[in-house]
Amino acid sequence: MDTITNGDLISTAGICKTYQQPDHAGRLVLDHIDFTLKEGEIVAILGKSGSGKSTFLRVVAGLTPPTEGTVTYRGQPVYEPAQGIAMVFQSFALFPWLTVLGNVELGLEALGVPREERRQRAIAAIDLIGLDGFESAYPKELSGGMRQRVGFARALVVNPDVLLLDEPFSALDVLTGETLRGDIEDLWVERRIPTKGIIFVSHNIDEAVAMSDRIIVFGSDPGCIRSEIQVPLARPRDWSTPAFRRIVDEVYTLLTTVPGRETTRRGSRVDQLSMQYRLPDASIQQLVGLLDALTIEPFNGRADLPHLADNENLATDDLMVLIEALQLLGFAQVGGGDIEVTPVGRTFVDADLLRRKQLFAESMMRNIAFIAHIRRILDERPGHSAPEGRFLGELEDHLSEEEAQRVLETVINWGRYAELFAYDYDRGVLSLENP
Repeated sequence: MDTITNGDLISTAGICKTYQQPDHAGRLVLDHIDFTLKEGEIVAILGKSGSGKSTFLRVVAGLTPPTEGTVTYRGQPVYEPAQGIAMVFQSFALFPWLTVLGNVELGLEALGVPREERRQRAIAAIDLIGLDGFESAYPKELSGGMRQRVGFARALVVNPDVLLLDEPFSALDVLTGETLRGDIEDLWVERRIPTKGIIFVSHNIDEAVAMSDRIIVFGSDPGCIRSEIQVPLARPRDWSTPAFRRIVDEVYTLLTTVPGRETTRRGSRVDQLSMQYRLPDASIQQLVGLLDALTIEPFNGRADLPHLADNENLATDDLMVLIEALQLLGFAQVGGGDIEVTPVGRTFVDADLLRRKQLFAESMMRNIAFIAHIRRILDERPGHSAPEGRFLGELEDHLSEEEAQRVLETVINWGRYAELFAYDYDRGVLSLENP
């Protein structure tokens, strides 16, 4: 598709979003997002789970107000859902009591479109998206892929200038998702839809490279734009070409490399401290299993990240969590789209169970300040024990209640495996006692 360069469709300036916690402390989810969508562009947004991707999309759609900053659509401020912007959700979001036709007509009805015109446009959108013959069917009669097609028809029937897609293919099986994605790409390339620009959130790196002209990589805690990658490939795109794979590798590297304890645009002490208290939600069994897999055939200590994901049948989000943990522990390092086991990691793999525990403990004490802090407290207290509430409170000074609880559970699981401390579930106490 030839790029159209008539101007900016969407612009955001300094977008911040803070959610209030029950204790009235604010949790910063988005931090100063400056972004522009130009006519003729498809832009993908990638990032770890919880990086604020979907929140940003809802802010752009006018569904969620920003705490700070502005959103403009063709130069006009967006304070609420704007005519000309349509959104497709991951969860289909269909009304079960309405037929396919009724669901697609709904947006037109809200705009006050006369009944006959409404029906004609809805039928045309249903035909366009490949659901001809299912106008009278109810959502419960449809497969997941067909229900998502209804979601697309409902968005396209209002002739949107801008289409916002929130992981629209992730709830579908692989083949169904690929088919629907291909159909949407065809509609865009052949200009069979009036849409001038698309922003879509995805967790699938290949999908993002296949569809987009530009990829925005979000950092997390809080969400911010970490990097931008151009995708200058002609359509249709061959996923197996070296040029395609190079871009995939570049994105994988950005997403799986543990950043330094960098500050956000705000650069506040709270932001820096909160990063120090976060741990990836990775189980010991998965970490050990992935490390073992990396050191045998076909990888022998070094693996291409997309190949590793396919070989181990891991979703991108799951792989990112595990790789972040391995890097944090010093067992692996990432660069150039590859992951390589470090000498410490190889020593761990070759060790027996007892030595593995010792190496894990040493790595945690060396690399994870909060775990070293817990062990120091337990060493110094006369009874060598402390209530979990003490440490949960420290985490809640820097994280949301939900995130603090999750991190503490990870800390306890990792600490118990390494035998750095014991945990009494009934009493909620951490100690140096041998249970």
